Amino acid sequence: MKPIKLATLTILVALSVSTNYLMISLYNVKLMDLIVFVGGFCFGPVVGVLIGVFSWAVYGTLNPMGFSLAIWFATMFSEAVYGIVGGLVGKILFSNQGDELKREMRNACFFFGTLGMLLTFAYDIITNIVFGYFSYSSILLGVITGFVPFGLIHVVSNAFFFGLGCAPAIRVINNVTGVNRSGRSKE
Repeated sequence: MKPIKLATLTILVALSVSTNYLMISLYNVKLMDLIVFVGGFCFGPVVGVLIGVFSWAVYGTLNPMGFSLAIWFATMFSEAVYGIVGGLVGKILFSNQGDELKREMRNACFFFGTLGMLLTFAYDIITNIVFGYFSYSSILLGVITGFVPFGLIHVVSNAFFFGLGCAPAIRVINNVTGVNRSGRSKE
């Protein structure tokens, strides 16, 4: 891995974990998902997965809400999905069209907000299934109690964060790192 990718991966993991601790009083309102997605978008699915897994490896182990091995694995897996999808979206839709985000900001905001909402819904379903199975011995009870109201808060806040934050964050990371989607310097 090139030094710029490694440094950015480390910074994004630190940012992801630290913002989770800073926002601990806002239950299920976190920037981690956005950070993992943007990391995947800018550097590819493998880096996105690493950001998601490393973020949850740290935050899940030192989680103020407590530790559960099954939920820890479920959250690491589910968080990695944000990085995979971010990497695939970056590769498929915007690989040679970085300036397209500038021209199509309104469409990009709607696209990223909708995508964030759908990814968060899937994340919450997966983690609530695991939570329900191990906590209540009932998947249905886990999904119902985990999704209302906490999952709804998570979905709505991520739709907002992704809609407003993805395009600017992608531009900033690309400008600061000077790396394009292929990993080569823009110079």
